[in-house]
Amino acid sequence: MSENCNNNCSTCKSDCADRKPDPKSFLLEPHELTHVNKIIGVVSGKGGVGKSLVTSMMAVAMSRKGYRVGIMDADVTGPSIPKVFGVNQKAMGGEDGLMPAVTRTGIKMMSVNLLLENDGDPVIWRGPVIAGLVKQFWTDVVWGDLDYLFVDMPPGTGDVPLTVFQSMPLDGILIVTSPQDLVSMIVEKAVRMAEKMNIPVLGIIENMSYFQCPDCGKRHAIFGEGNTDAIAREHKVAKVAKLPVDPAVAQLFDRGAAEDISTEFLSELSDILD
Repeated sequence: MSENCNNNCSTCKSDCADRKPDPKSFLLEPHELTHVNKIIGVVSGKGGVGKSLVTSMMAVAMSRKGYRVGIMDADVTGPSIPKVFGVNQKAMGGEDGLMPAVTRTGIKMMSVNLLLENDGDPVIWRGPVIAGLVKQFWTDVVWGDLDYLFVDMPPGTGDVPLTVFQSMPLDGILIVTSPQDLVSMIVEKAVRMAEKMNIPVLGIIENMSYFQCPDCGKRHAIFGEGNTDAIAREHKVAKVAKLPVDPAVAQLFDRGAAEDISTEFLSELSDILD
């Protein structure tokens, strides 16, 4: 037992001899061939703020630093991760389990679009079925050895985020927002959900924060000044990153070239986890 032990095993990840199992725990064991050092959830209070874009950028940033990285696309009804990486091959099953697809730079991924016959086929499932698939992405997929597994969740505080929070041993979450007041208000709901679930908020990322003029270099808050910094201070979130509006980034992602993004867009993001 650690000398700093508070006898609350539910908030401790140490594997000590005195550890007591939590009878209320819903955590699931991963596949026996999966060993992940850190699991990071990426969430947003509402859709359209660039959550999948940020997930992809985080994965590329950490991969470039030499880490072994994977992405679990838990946005089952709106999967986009394979497309932004230009991955077209389907996930394959083997004797050991379901094998993730791998991008050209070695990032592993699993998404429902890697299981469908056609990418455009809709997933018309109810919440419990979707939540069950997300659990299988953790228990049945052979992720192998990873330093970081990023979980791209659907927006809101519904079935899938709750399933991930309860079923996987998250090390923390990143919350993605945009500057509008309405979005910022909804972000607070996501922060409070994490607090209620005892999941650390590692950082808040304000996407579309500004546009930087290519001629004079001046920054323009075209969607208004956000209050992300105030929310972070109120909830004691230490790190905030702000990403610009840049059509070149959107074009890269639209053509499946997420791994070609310029390093300047990634440094602020990777600093959140370092």
